[in-house]
Amino acid sequence: MASNRILPPGPEQLMPEEAPDSQLAEKELEQRNRRKLNTVLHAGAVAQIIVGATVILAVCYIAKLVLVTLLFSILLAFMLEPVVNLLEKIRLPRAAGAFLAVLFMLALMYAGSYFLYGKAMSFVHELPKYSDRIRSHLAHFRQQTTELEKTTKQVFPEDKNAKKPMPVQVENEGTQGMVSEKLGAVTEVVLTLCFIPFLTYFMLSWQEHARTKSVQLFRPEYRSTAYVTLGHISAMMKSFIAGNFLIGLFMGVCSVVIFGFLGVPYFYFIGFISGFLSLMPYLGIAVAVLPPIAAGIGVMSDTQLLLVAITVLGLHMLAMNVLYPKILGKRLQLNPLVVTISLLIWGFIWGAMGLILAVPIMGAVKIVCDHVVSLRAIGDWMGE
Repeated sequence: MASNRILPPGPEQLMPEEAPDSQLAEKELEQRNRRKLNTVLHAGAVAQIIVGATVILAVCYIAKLVLVTLLFSILLAFMLEPVVNLLEKIRLPRAAGAFLAVLFMLALMYAGSYFLYGKAMSFVHELPKYSDRIRSHLAHFRQQTTELEKTTKQVFPEDKNAKKPMPVQVENEGTQGMVSEKLGAVTEVVLTLCFIPFLTYFMLSWQEHARTKSVQLFRPEYRSTAYVTLGHISAMMKSFIAGNFLIGLFMGVCSVVIFGFLGVPYFYFIGFISGFLSLMPYLGIAVAVLPPIAAGIGVMSDTQLLLVAITVLGLHMLAMNVLYPKILGKRLQLNPLVVTISLLIWGFIWGAMGLILAVPIMGAVKIVCDHVVSLRAIGDWMGE
């Protein structure tokens, strides 16, 4: 007899609709895992960028003197490169042209410092002539301060029961150690700055070699991008230097003419100093107004001093809002937020030199970010 037992259903006898559902669930699980992995990788990349930026800033803070000297030498090399190229066109070897360019720079710096020192000493010698006016201005301010103090005491009478502060005697101890420490720091700075002419000379004479060998440090597939990036950075630096020089020259000439009309003493060199100091972003107004005001106190009336301040303010606004965007805007392409943050960071790390180098440094960083695929988002954020 044939058996009438009912066999259990095999895998092929299961419901056919269950197989597609299981495959769909596996695909959804695989997509979730991929999204989680991408999220982890993205977070890791962001963390690496933050850690890397922190380490770089820490190194910049520790090696402040060396890096400022190196970057300032690079800036001078870009400034002197047109002179070297001109000397090369008359068939002078590049090494000899670089030597003559550096020598010309040192001679120009010596002549400028000698001229400024002579004018400053002449101003100091003539300063006693204006002592009466200066004393009258100080007496006027002192009188106003005394009247304000009396008015404050009438409004807020002094509490007689309040305890008077105990006098504190400060003793000068360790003055000799402080002087020796200051002298050692100044000696270190002077010795480091003596490297600037030599660094500038070798950067000019070995420019092509340094650029070629720097490109060869990258992998073959990245060398073309590195070469283009260095070319864009070089073009940006040249435009930055030339643009700042033209804007500073224009503002210096305008300042000399207006200061001469207002009667500012030594307007023919104070005007150029004020004009070029005004190029400093955001802080230029406060710095550029000091030389003409200091020269005009005791000599010029309050109205003339006010007109001097208005002149500096107007020229600074003209440079920042009209001349800078038209001359340098196409090369730098940095938004104002990035410029402000860079001035804050580099000014804190490197002081006054940080304020000078902040904009070209961030311009170079943006160019690098624009040419690296993984950093293009940062470059877009830094742009306008």
